[in-house]
Amino acid sequence: MTLEDAVRYFTEDSRSLACMSAACGTAFSAYTAEAGCAPDSVFDIASLSKLFTGLTAVRLYERGELLFDRPVTSYAPQFPYLKDVTVSQLLGFETGLRTPERVDGQPDAASAEAVLFEVRPVHNGEMRAYSDIHAMVARYVLEGASGLPMMELVRRELLDPLGMTETDCRVPAALRARCVSCDREHRIEGSRYILRSGIVPGTPHDPKARVLSPEGEVFCGHAGLFSTRADLIRLCEGLLRGEVLSRDSLRMMARNRTGFRRRDGGWTQFLGLQCYVKHPEQYLSEVPVYMGAEAIALSGFTGCHLAVDPEAGFFEFYLGSRVRNRLSVLIPEEGRTLADYSLDPDGIGEVQWPDGERVVSSVDYVHLKDRHYHPAVADTLGLGR
Repeated sequence: MTLEDAVRYFTEDSRSLACMSAACGTAFSAYTAEAGCAPDSVFDIASLSKLFTGLTAVRLYERGELLFDRPVTSYAPQFPYLKDVTVSQLLGFETGLRTPERVDGQPDAASAEAVLFEVRPVHNGEMRAYSDIHAMVARYVLEGASGLPMMELVRRELLDPLGMTETDCRVPAALRARCVSCDREHRIEGSRYILRSGIVPGTPHDPKARVLSPEGEVFCGHAGLFSTRADLIRLCEGLLRGEVLSRDSLRMMARNRTGFRRRDGGWTQFLGLQCYVKHPEQYLSEVPVYMGAEAIALSGFTGCHLAVDPEAGFFEFYLGSRVRNRLSVLIPEEGRTLADYSLDPDGIGEVQWPDGERVVSSVDYVHLKDRHYHPAVADTLGLGR
């Protein structure tokens, strides 16, 4: 199976992604493939943005500018209820965080920021540990530690050293024509059929980033960065070559901080510093089966995925759009299954919208990576399976 085969599956066979740009490789070489977009297309990388927040934090830690055992309020006094939460606990999702109201339910940036500042710690328990809020708070921590706006800090620590000239939270007018669209996202939530339209290319898809930074005024930490395949290749190769972080620091990022076996025999999420780490059950793992315990990985809602294993010396990622003219979320009404919406068990197929439109589904597409993407990467890299 080739990388081209994997791209063809997602864009033509399952049609889960409206377009896809993929890459895999080593510290000094990369293989690429794309469909439905140009090689230099600009993508909203969604939650892959968190990796930039985590890497920047560790860069400051290496130089002693950010102390992980200090409370959040040492650097970000705007968060009075986080005085007993350390920077390490924040970055590693080790405590839950909850705002009194939804950040993305606010009418403007000032109101959304005020709600964020009221965030409180809660016990993770056996529930989902991963959250956008941690990276949103981390932005203010990093700005307090460095004295720089978040985007300027990321540029200084990562983008400039690696030559990533096409990664930013504000897409220049000259590049907007190259932006992949995230418009016309369809969602079914119980009895509600929701169409999200009017999202202009180059503005963030994420609703929290959109209210806090509608035109890319600031990098919010959790989402909102735009990038290209070439720039992410530079990031991955730079990490594998040790150009921006030491191996010890990458190992620290990859240490499991949240995962354990639940009382019912299942597992919680395995998370490191603003990333996913190796999980005992591959179905629940963002890390490819052929990568090991030092790998870090992330996925983004808009249709992207990235994994790097500094020990094995490999990386893989893809950028895509699973929201453009796609059904991205399906929460069935009680008693109904995917089959009742004309979808197969993998969530593949078309759903009929109330106005008669046939909408292609991308629900549950993330679980297809192990069957249709990771094996192609392994074959391309000559790793066997």
